[in-house]
Amino acid sequence: MKTVAVIGASSDRTKFGNKAVRAFLRRGYQVVPINPHESSIEGLVAYPSILDAPGRIDMATFYVPPPIGETLIGDVIARGVSEVWLNPGSESPRLIERARSLGVHPVVACSIVGIGESPSTL
Repeated sequence: MKTVAVIGASSDRTKFGNKAVRAFLRRGYQVVPINPHESSIEGLVAYPSILDAPGRIDMATFYVPPPIGETLIGDVIARGVSEVWLNPGSESPRLIERARSLGVHPVVACSIVGIGESPSTL
């Protein structure tokens, strides 16, 4: 199963950054929460940066504002992540262009829905 980094994961269960963690876990993914202000999310170790996370990461899904995403996309690419999702509210023309310039074609859509879950049921 794929390993997914949730960039902007949250311990607040009402936030999409938390719903994504739970949705991916429900679907059997290995989940790596990324948040520099959290140490644990849904019982998983949270890492301050994708660069700090151990092991291979197949996919990253962004739940941060575009200006933050623009500063983090380089780290995601440096980790060799080839599948990047920009969720509603995290995308911007500048971030999309930055990802493309680094060799990644981002998926601009809700990753929770993309794996067959509904945010309203989480």
